[in-house]
Amino acid sequence: MSQPKVCVTVTGKTTRELRQRRDAAVGADLIELRLDGIEDLDVAGALQGRSKPAIVTCRAVRDGGNFTGSESDRSRILLEAFKNGSEYVDIEWTGAEDSRITEHAPRVVLSWHEFERCPRDLTDRYRAMRATGAAVVKIAVGIQRLVDLLPLAALGKRAAREGERAAMIGMGGPGVSSRILAGRFGACWTYAGSAAPGQIDAVRLVKEFRFRDISDTTEIYGVVGNPVMHSVSPAMHNAGFTAISRDAVYIPLEAADVHDFFDFAEAFGIAGASVTAPFKQEVYRGAQDVDMVGRRLGAVNTVRATAQGWTAMNSDVGGFLEPLQEIFNLSGARATVIGGGGAAKAASAALVDAGASVQVCARCRDQAEEVASVSGATVDVFPPRPGSWDLLVNATPIGMVPRVDESPVSALSLDGSLVYDLVYNPQPTLLMREAALRGCRTLGGLAMLVAQAKQQFEWWMGIRPPESVFEDAACERLTVGAEETL
Repeated sequence: MSQPKVCVTVTGKTTRELRQRRDAAVGADLIELRLDGIEDLDVAGALQGRSKPAIVTCRAVRDGGNFTGSESDRSRILLEAFKNGSEYVDIEWTGAEDSRITEHAPRVVLSWHEFERCPRDLTDRYRAMRATGAAVVKIAVGIQRLVDLLPLAALGKRAAREGERAAMIGMGGPGVSSRILAGRFGACWTYAGSAAPGQIDAVRLVKEFRFRDISDTTEIYGVVGNPVMHSVSPAMHNAGFTAISRDAVYIPLEAADVHDFFDFAEAFGIAGASVTAPFKQEVYRGAQDVDMVGRRLGAVNTVRATAQGWTAMNSDVGGFLEPLQEIFNLSGARATVIGGGGAAKAASAALVDAGASVQVCARCRDQAEEVASVSGATVDVFPPRPGSWDLLVNATPIGMVPRVDESPVSALSLDGSLVYDLVYNPQPTLLMREAALRGCRTLGGLAMLVAQAKQQFEWWMGIRPPESVFEDAACERLTVGAEETL
């Protein structure tokens, strides 16, 4: 597998802003200059003084871009880019003869976009595009399922074996692996930035996912769920792989359903995965071997591939307890768990086993009763009664980004000793801030996230990640993520 390059896409409202972003791009081997949307477009100015090879693109609205002018105006802009020495110019494929392609073929990136789905005639389209003689053929399709990527990968690898330069891209969350694992898709380069659905910032691509180190022998791990693009797990596990010099990468795997994950994982040789909502119970049912905790809860959060099939385990219980037991004596404590899902099951089971007197409450009493039946806890009213708990655990997503101004309980009911909020973004949550004002100690969900991830890593790798590596990586990702949303 040849190492694909990183093409950073830059946009701007003015030519000056475009140039500034072009020159500030980090981690780029070449730059895609998006001229659509530029208010004072100066093609020569956009190219002047560049230090990296450029691809000039002027995408029409119908093709997912921002250019609203006439087709003749757009053609003039692209011809100007050729005239001013742009190394490549992106031209959309229409199926018709195009003199621009004929005259400038060695510098043409011939692109085709389908935002809704992956077409069945993908190979025929590619062959027709390749027959034009264009230097690079780019096909970008909307991906609804992970398995939709398989024909893209097969086509791209076949093109690479034949010495053809192509870029096969799956757009959207489920298509992210085509960007990170571009070499497995036979791509000559991958696109980084924020101009298209599923694009990843170039610094994150190169640093966190170690894009330039991925090879044919690199092991692939990931986090499967829907959605998963917000997950901090890639930052932690990739930092762990770096710390122990492991040739592995951990990527987001946004699956449509559990069968989608299992089929893709088998085809792509996924070595292991973290499992998050909503698939913990379904993956449990699809695993060939499950640890004792997973069997008790009927849910798992970690799998690894073996010759006999998928082995699964649950590190949520241990991850929940590890930071809590360092600061709080659970023996005989009165604990209330808020929630009716998998997190509540793990938390209440852990607390019961640790000797606490546990009550579960949820807005839906039936869900609370199901949690209690699994863990051995009892059911109480929602919201928790004042004076009824020493430890309060929020096992719901209430208070998580973007709903940061919400709390699962009223501040007036926060009269216990410790509040443990399993939400990790933001830190602290509104619940934690209000609890601290009422005199409660607090513990955030980041501690649990890190602890359960360390147990996953040890289960896969056979060794514990070095001290503070996961904590530092998670904090950095959360900080950068918060800055990106400003």
